[in-house]
Amino acid sequence: MGTAAITPFRLDRDALLARFDRARERSNLLFDLIDPDAYYGRPISLRHPIVFYEGHFVAFAVNTLLKKALGRPGVDEQLEQLFARGIDPDDDPSGEGFVWPAREHVRAYVSAAATRVREALAAEDLDRPGDPLLDRAAAAFAVVEHEEMHHETLQYIFHRLPLASKHRPADYSLRTDVTTQRAARVRIPGGDVTLGAERDAIPFGWDNEFPSTRQRVAPFEIDAHDVSNGAFLEFVADRGYARESLWGADGWAWRSRGAVEHPLFWERHENRWYWRGMFDLVPLPESWPVYVTLAEADAFSRWRNGRLPTEAEYHRATFGEDSGRERLMPWGDRPADVSHGNFGCRSWDPVPVGSYPSGVSAFGVHDLVGNGWEWTSTPFRPFRGFAAMTSYPEYSADFFDDKHFVLKGASPATALPLIRRSFRNWFRPTYPYVYATFHCVFD
Repeated sequence: MGTAAITPFRLDRDALLARFDRARERSNLLFDLIDPDAYYGRPISLRHPIVFYEGHFVAFAVNTLLKKALGRPGVDEQLEQLFARGIDPDDDPSGEGFVWPAREHVRAYVSAAATRVREALAAEDLDRPGDPLLDRAAAAFAVVEHEEMHHETLQYIFHRLPLASKHRPADYSLRTDVTTQRAARVRIPGGDVTLGAERDAIPFGWDNEFPSTRQRVAPFEIDAHDVSNGAFLEFVADRGYARESLWGADGWAWRSRGAVEHPLFWERHENRWYWRGMFDLVPLPESWPVYVTLAEADAFSRWRNGRLPTEAEYHRATFGEDSGRERLMPWGDRPADVSHGNFGCRSWDPVPVGSYPSGVSAFGVHDLVGNGWEWTSTPFRPFRGFAAMTSYPEYSADFFDDKHFVLKGASPATALPLIRRSFRNWFRPTYPYVYATFHCVFD
């Protein structure tokens, strides 16, 4: 079975510092994309204003690594409380009239805090076996990975800003060159799958990734490609949004309450469909994967007489082989690199489905990692033996409420270090802002 070898942990401090520096560079690039007038804006009502995130990235690092793990003083106690924690996307915070600090004040704090955190990463004793916060340098990895994850949050928030509020990068371009045909189905034989990982098998993971668990999966069929905008357009044209029988009760209530008639990333102008990209409004690229909520994906799947995959079925289609062996990645046991999929923050938008044949799974399924997170029908729950992580105990536990569902894979905005077999993302089924798509499965 393709599992990571269990070897004694050895911290590569230089690699960790380089990863921290890349994360900081990406953060600065993202915040420099927006006009100053947008800094205190709140493009998504279910998220904090943009100013929060610039302070949050480093405040989390100070609170988690410097204060909690190393017992060192912070930089600014008041700001570290203010920028302490994000929110559940469906729990609208109060305090609309709150006056946030001036941007110059925030940036001065960010600079000072980032310097202190980097000094700690360079010189402190970060790996202390048996320490609940520092065993295998857990707190250090957590603060870097936390920032990398929030880059994607920030990007989909920025996606909702007016196009005029963002500065287009000089190298920005779109790929709409490939027109895909309707995806064929691939038969996946039954077999055992491994969900999660053992703590000593990977350098770092979040608490919901542990421990590993085995599940048996029955045979099923799955589309070889993600559902494209062109395929979803047929559902829209067939009045899929008006047919209650296709929707679950909660999904239909959401659709009706918001008068939802098409995916959030689509816009209709002068009887023509467009895609709202990060920096452009472009004619709808029918070959791109559709980005939708779980509720919309579920309705489309019923329209196709199919359904969404479970988390275990996703694993079987993505990492399985006929022999019963499991790969670490769809393409084999090599780590992710940019030849395998649309991920790693190289593209601001999707690309046509099937654009990365080198990333295909052993069974012939494309884009299971990259080009959009993959919805599953599995509620986000702990694996048997779950234990909350000491450095961030609420990270997963606050969301084990059967109101959130597991997503797997990666999107264009997912950092390379986050791409591992055990990583689990999760959102509520009617949260429309995520770069999330899906494959249909059939019994």
